[in-house]
Amino acid sequence: MKIIDIHTHGIGGYDTKTANEEHILKIAEIHGSSGISEIVFTIYPDTIKVMRENIASVKRAMEKQKDPLYPSRIIGVHLEGPFLNPAKCGALKALAFIESTEYNLKELIEGFEDMVKIITIAPEIDGATGLIRKISKRGIIVSMGHSDATYAEAEAGFHAGAKGITHLFNAMRGFHHREPGIASFGLLNQNIYVEVIADPYHLHPMTLEMIFKFKNPERIIIISDSVKETKSGEMRNKVKGIINAHRKLSGGCMTIVESSKRLIEMGFDESVIMRCVTENPERYLQTTT
Repeated sequence: MKIIDIHTHGIGGYDTKTANEEHILKIAEIHGSSGISEIVFTIYPDTIKVMRENIASVKRAMEKQKDPLYPSRIIGVHLEGPFLNPAKCGALKALAFIESTEYNLKELIEGFEDMVKIITIAPEIDGATGLIRKISKRGIIVSMGHSDATYAEAEAGFHAGAKGITHLFNAMRGFHHREPGIASFGLLNQNIYVEVIADPYHLHPMTLEMIFKFKNPERIIIISDSVKETKSGEMRNKVKGIINAHRKLSGGCMTIVESSKRLIEMGFDESVIMRCVTENPERYLQTTT
């Protein structure tokens, strides 16, 4: 049984903001020690030059991992941006967000097409719907996130080819009784996949209960969204919510193994939770057109 994290930026003092592949391998090692089998490393939005440097470091790490001794295999990258909405930047660098054009996409991923597994896009920004179609035709999964999309705009992104929603409810338009928004679309549409950060800080326990009550359980993926400040094992117990300099929650504080255990202890069905870190992410990564 493979345990797969499709959204992690780092852990234990290391993150993907690096040109050093040894840092990437160290993150994989730490995740692997907690029981994670495969990782899609998530790249922060930045200038195209910096993002390409970060992707290249992951590529070199993947090449070094041909040695079978590594406990957690790197299977690609998830680009969290830069085609996002500054109004919902969360802890990301809004100044790095750029226009959603095919030219910018080509500049960003050229030479890395075989390892880019997921790109997060805000579906409501200018040009996004067309870009979602183009990315999907390349065999790359589009996830919608860091978004102020209305329900209709999120639905349009889905019909254009988007297959997922990045960390549901976080850094996106929430529910309003006259405009249910992208978060409600993710909850109510039974075909789209949703990422869920299941640590104690990103979602209220009743919000988690609502997700598992209303959402198709085959479309829920538990992610860590871990960052370099995230600890694991015994050290994790000394960490509260990870807050950045702007007093924003900046990343998950648990590995997906730890957060899955937490949900099971809270009373969620163990078989359902385990599918959210095994079968569901594996199926999601195969949902290319």
